[in-house]
Amino acid sequence: MISLFISNFSNLSNLSPTFDNMNMNIPSKKIVPVPTPSEKVVSLVSRTGRDLQRYNTAGYRQVVGCVPYRYKKHGGGEIEVLLISAQKKGKGMLLPKGGWEIDESIEEAALRETIEEAGVTGQLEESLGKWQYKSKRHTMIHDGHMFPLLVSQQFEIWPESEFRQRKWVSLSEAIELCQNSWMREALEAFINRKCQTQ
Repeated sequence: MISLFISNFSNLSNLSPTFDNMNMNIPSKKIVPVPTPSEKVVSLVSRTGRDLQRYNTAGYRQVVGCVPYRYKKHGGGEIEVLLISAQKKGKGMLLPKGGWEIDESIEEAALRETIEEAGVTGQLEESLGKWQYKSKRHTMIHDGHMFPLLVSQQFEIWPESEFRQRKWVSLSEAIELCQNSWMREALEAFINRKCQTQ
């Protein structure tokens, strides 16, 4: 498992033992400084597998994602939405989403999936709702829960950066480019909410 870990290791020479002049075989007591992390650990590996996947009582897989957005001008102005490419080439653009697992809250899952797939994080807002859709690959019914996410941090390297592209687009472009009808409905719910609050 690969992970990105940046630490502040000051004076690594303190880690080697010192010896008393009287007895060269016995190390003297020395306090070894503990490294202080200068940044949070950011995993570069996405969760895989379905062992922890949540399903409802009808057997529908529980999926959660975000509508990552930002304002073109700080604190106001036109809204832009972040879309990502599908893993397979030529499959259009999507909103970040993935499986909600049993060891996390729905909010934690939404944030995790957005970091893994889009490489952004920020302030999660109240749920936009739930949509049912059928998986194209497995013909399985899913419940898709979506949240707005006001982006505050964008990572240059993220877990799926090697096989996903991301693109900031206007709201009208997002509706046009988003390949899944249920995600377009989530975008419309997002637009309606933002229009009401402005």
